Amino acid sequence: LGKDVTDKFLGGLPGIQKEGCDGIITSADFILHRMPNFTRTVCLEFYNTDMRTAVPAIVETKDYLDNLANVQLAGMEHLDARYVKAVNYSPKAPRRELPQMILLIDVVSDDEQLVAEAASEIVRLANQRGAEGFIAVSPEARKQFWLDRSRTAAIAAHTNAFKINEDVVIPLPRLGDYNEGIERINIELSIKNKLNMIATVLNYLSSDMPELHPSILGQAPEDGNSEEAVNIINAKKDAAIKHLKAIQQSWISIVSNLDEKASLYLDAVKPQLGDNGLDSIDSSETLFILLQRRQLRISYRQSIEKPLKEIFSGHDFSEVRNKLDSLHAKLRTSRLFVATHMHAGDGNVHTNIPVNSNDYAMMQQADEVVDRIMHLAESLDGVISGEHGIGITKLQYLDKSALQAFKQYKDKVDPRDVFNPGKLMADANLDGAYTPSLRLLEQEALILEANDLDALNAQVKDCLRCGKCKPVCNTHIPRANLLYSPRNKILATGLILEAFLYEEQTRRGISIRHFEEMNDVADHCTVCHKCLSPCPVNIDFGDVSVNMRTLLRNKGKKHFNLGAWVSMLFLNVNKPMVIKLLRKTMIQWGYRAQRLVYKFVRMVKPITRKRAPAATTGKLHSSSQLVNFIRKPMPSNIPAKTFRASLSLEDNKQVAILRNPQTTTVESETVFYFPGCGSERLFSQIGSATLAMLYDLNVQTVLPPGYLCCGYPQSSGGDEKKGKQISVDNQVLFHRVANTLNYLDIKTVIVSCGTCMDQLMQYQFEKIFPGCRLLDIHEYILEKGLKLEGDQSTQYLYHDPCHTPMKTYNPIRVASTLMGKPVQLSDRCCGEAGTLAISRPDISTQIRSRKEEELQAGLEMLIGKEKAVNNEVKMLTSCPSCQQGLSRYEDVTGLKTDYIVVELAKHHLGDKWQKQFFDNVSQGGIERILL
Repeated sequence: LGKDVTDKFLGGLPGIQKEGCDGIITSADFILHRMPNFTRTVCLEFYNTDMRTAVPAIVETKDYLDNLANVQLAGMEHLDARYVKAVNYSPKAPRRELPQMILLIDVVSDDEQLVAEAASEIVRLANQRGAEGFIAVSPEARKQFWLDRSRTAAIAAHTNAFKINEDVVIPLPRLGDYNEGIERINIELSIKNKLNMIATVLNYLSSDMPELHPSILGQAPEDGNSEEAVNIINAKKDAAIKHLKAIQQSWISIVSNLDEKASLYLDAVKPQLGDNGLDSIDSSETLFILLQRRQLRISYRQSIEKPLKEIFSGHDFSEVRNKLDSLHAKLRTSRLFVATHMHAGDGNVHTNIPVNSNDYAMMQQADEVVDRIMHLAESLDGVISGEHGIGITKLQYLDKSALQAFKQYKDKVDPRDVFNPGKLMADANLDGAYTPSLRLLEQEALILEANDLDALNAQVKDCLRCGKCKPVCNTHIPRANLLYSPRNKILATGLILEAFLYEEQTRRGISIRHFEEMNDVADHCTVCHKCLSPCPVNIDFGDVSVNMRTLLRNKGKKHFNLGAWVSMLFLNVNKPMVIKLLRKTMIQWGYRAQRLVYKFVRMVKPITRKRAPAATTGKLHSSSQLVNFIRKPMPSNIPAKTFRASLSLEDNKQVAILRNPQTTTVESETVFYFPGCGSERLFSQIGSATLAMLYDLNVQTVLPPGYLCCGYPQSSGGDEKKGKQISVDNQVLFHRVANTLNYLDIKTVIVSCGTCMDQLMQYQFEKIFPGCRLLDIHEYILEKGLKLEGDQSTQYLYHDPCHTPMKTYNPIRVASTLMGKPVQLSDRCCGEAGTLAISRPDISTQIRSRKEEELQAGLEMLIGKEKAVNNEVKMLTSCPSCQQGLSRYEDVTGLKTDYIVVELAKHHLGDKWQKQFFDNVSQGGIERILL
């Protein structure tokens, strides 16, 4: 560590980073160093407000570890007080206040004892500097410790991702001086912003102040302005102005004399402390030290806002107080501050200044702050750039001789200026730079509302463009294209919004192309909501996609897709005869036809080698969609009948209660089971197995009347009206069921589908069945203590759905416990994603390419452990849509897919479990109640 990336020596040219200006890498060798066996993550929280004593802990810790022969420093990151607040840090120490600084340190060694001792010593050293120390050992705890570091982009949340991000490299022994220099800048910026507020309020008080018309004191407008009312108002204005000018003079005196002793400026300090506060400070200290320690505070709210509101108190002056609040809020958003986080082990300090892209004065002031920071870094023997390079903005700080040397070198090695043309040249500027500004869009609120785009802009405007969402996104497939991570889709959304606004403002009419692009962005989303967790500002692009689809549908611009339309038709109907007809034509005949075409194509054109999936930018032709649709065979194990048809429970006016009459009574536990479309219309064996296991557990199961859909597929597809209608109708129906069965104490609502779980969580079941809870069938069986026994030869992979129905217990723990053996997680989306595989099979093909690799890797890992000939590996899941998606890999992987509850039923109840259950329950095990 200890890097100096600015003044490095490359290819005969010292002095600057060359940033790709002298060549293109055509090949490279990477040396991978083995990570030591044992790691400890140490989190140090510094609560000492004097950072001059806290920052040296960085140097002490590094020096200590550098002197250990068999222990290494693997990572060391620092967050200052502003970052601690921005990432919404939860203190590990039992304290009420936030730490002023935190250090995250990874210590590694091949000797567990040595690494433990080193971590303990680091904590002891930090304790001497007023810090609290915590050590994480397990991978889960270590990951949790590092999560806050991954959210540092949140520092610019209030400026809609705009910030000036300057990284400098400071010698480690001078970090304390750098921190102090940044604090000085922040104190000055804060006081100057408050002085601007005072000046603005003084201008307001010196104006006509329409909010202070004498009529507010009871004088009727037609009577004119009474002398008494005018005198009252003028007295209040004079008192407010006098107070403001006194505070103004006090703050000017403080900010102009930060390095002077407080004793010399008691008149300036006293208004901030009060008569009793002078004794609490050491007046021999400088004003800067007192401000840095927070012993002396410059507070607008205490010194300005509170006294003014006391002067203008009462109902008559409410409008004045509202005006003062609005002035404060407007100026406060333009307050600059500098926040730092650093790779503390090498002195690379990221110095960030959040700015508003539509505030020109703020941007100009920020440039001045950057100038101070660069000179500060150089004065401490630091360098002006770290890992971010020189770029364009730092070019002005380079020595002219360095630029001239580089130009001569560039003319020699690249006379045609092929490599990064124009970069690091003396005449380089920002003329060609452009970044969409969602904050600027907010200024066009009226146009946005007129186009129903305001809500969409509000959802994406806070994006920090940090890219934390990329690794978890299902549609970010690097080998196919790099365009569809949530971050990139948000950038695209901003550009589309700007295009809409431009055409509205120029009266050109809305281009159809913009809707085409919005369709493209909205299609590339499985609505899995996985991007929410890593997002520093909590943007859920799944919700954004649903909003886009709804907007497109409402505008009549959503692409029509026959496959999606037929799929939604199947989910929307609830008449038994229609469902039977659609199952026969769509599922049985349609799936069979697709499998026949798949087999024929494979015979004619066998797979010779694996290819990367094609890019999916824009709308593909029908022929391409057809090719992708038949790429994977549809499942063949679809039951001939639904379990409702088998049990004659299709009447939508009858509520059914299933129970074992031999072992249950009215007092037995009762659950309400919502099967959902996938568990009864498609893979009805899932619903049958759920009912069979509940029957075997001596539980009374209430089934809602008729075929029901939860409403999630409709809402996620953009048909918000239909989804809401289904949800409301279901809730009304369930209230009727609850009233009819009020003699039963229903405390658990069971589901067997993740999307049903997500939708039913909005149903307010606690008002339908008071005191009830929502639980997945597998979690319920886990609580009952049932699991597979004996030495089973089958090994299992588990695919946790994007919409996991297991919200109460860890899904892997549930699967492993129920199977009676460790179950390995198989990551990534299966590619089915509801109706995505039907509506956009090209996108689904991309997703499947990654899932197939994951399945092969999991399979090889399990087979590598056991070499027995009879060893069998099976795929388990807990989502009907995933059951279909995973079964389509069987031709390639040989993995059979089943539901956990179905696998339990087979082993626990026997191979003929379904027929036996239907026979048993049909003989007095069903009570039908007319609604």
